[in-house]
Amino acid sequence: MKTLFIDCNHQLAPIFARVHGPDDPPIAVNAAPFTSADLPHLLAGCAVCIDDHSYLPTEQIAACTDLRHVVFLGTGASSYMDISALEALGVTVHTIRGYANTAVAEHTIALMVACARDVARMDRAIRAGIWRPLEGMQLEGKVLGVVGLGGIGREVARLGAGLGMRVVAWNRTPRPDAGVPEVDLDTLLSTADVVSLNLGLNDDTRGMIGAEKLARMKDGALLINTARAALVDEAALIAELTHGRIRAALDVFHAEPLRADHPLARLEGVTLTAHAAFRTPEASEELLRRAIDIVRTISAAPAR
Repeated sequence: MKTLFIDCNHQLAPIFARVHGPDDPPIAVNAAPFTSADLPHLLAGCAVCIDDHSYLPTEQIAACTDLRHVVFLGTGASSYMDISALEALGVTVHTIRGYANTAVAEHTIALMVACARDVARMDRAIRAGIWRPLEGMQLEGKVLGVVGLGGIGREVARLGAGLGMRVVAWNRTPRPDAGVPEVDLDTLLSTADVVSLNLGLNDDTRGMIGAEKLARMKDGALLINTARAALVDEAALIAELTHGRIRAALDVFHAEPLRADHPLARLEGVTLTAHAAFRTPEASEELLRRAIDIVRTISAAPAR
């Protein structure tokens, strides 16, 4: 059963080489750039594809007649492919959860602090020869609203509490075991000084933070998104940010990589990172090890 890691970048390559052992199933590695149109040729003869964060359009995968499994490196496969459509083609999509709770939560806190203290804006100004100290938000005593109490959300809540913030949370189903006061979403949005999105993306959560929800946020509040861009109505968010009523720190975007001329890249009150919240050597090692184990399980399964 031929397996191809289609988009092994320069950061993952040495980690994959270290993690992939002689007793593991053989996995070919592609490090060369490609477009969606190249997928049928690239995946010819492959039953299994390991995908970091490359888009897999349904019409192209339909032409990959040997493909039966996609192992997506993370939880957000639905942002890069139509899972139901692929399954209708006989392609099973496997995702990996819980490998980077600490990494993503720490990045969330890093974005929160950077946005609250205008770190990126002052960095850009100094590099341009402008010395302009900016007054920021002190986080101690402020309200942190955590939207989603999975593994990442709980870790964000713990770290936020460690900064002296008062943490409240909303989850689609009550999570009394999380040890965090839970409130309804509208209350969270209207009272939080910082709103952290830590939800998975599905039909129920797609676009759930729209114009009406954004309008409920306090003046001067911060929106942090290290989860999925499609949780938020992008046009409504840009409108709020353009008015300067709220600020945002974003690690995920509706189309990646984000274009330099995109409105979000031109707004002063936005701190941006390149979908990197989960990228630490520790998290990547566990992620790749678990991906290889999924390939092992697939390889050992009886042929259908």
